[in-house]
Amino acid sequence: MATALVRSRLLRTALRGGARGSAAPAPRRSFSSSSQQHDEYETAKWEKITYLGIATCSVLAFYNLSKGHPHHEEPPAYPYLHIRNKEFPWGPDGLFEDKKHH
Repeated sequence: MATALVRSRLLRTALRGGARGSAAPAPRRSFSSSSQQHDEYETAKWEKITYLGIATCSVLAFYNLSKGHPHHEEPPAYPYLHIRNKEFPWGPDGLFEDKKHH
């Protein structure tokens, strides 16, 4: 009886197309909302758009960075801009000015 069970199991496996561990490719999962050709077309389209966008942005950046920009004149040194009415806590000189040794 055990041999008949083994034979029937082997027969069923052979009729199904071999053992489950065979190297048969796994079936592709397909979605009902779109076809594979449409997906490939969309992927190729957006890849081209991406490369075109990168090229366009690179050209625009090169153009903007290479053209000149206006230089404004320095404002006049008005004496009232640096009014000091009292001494600094660290001494008569400013904190970032050169200190002259007397």
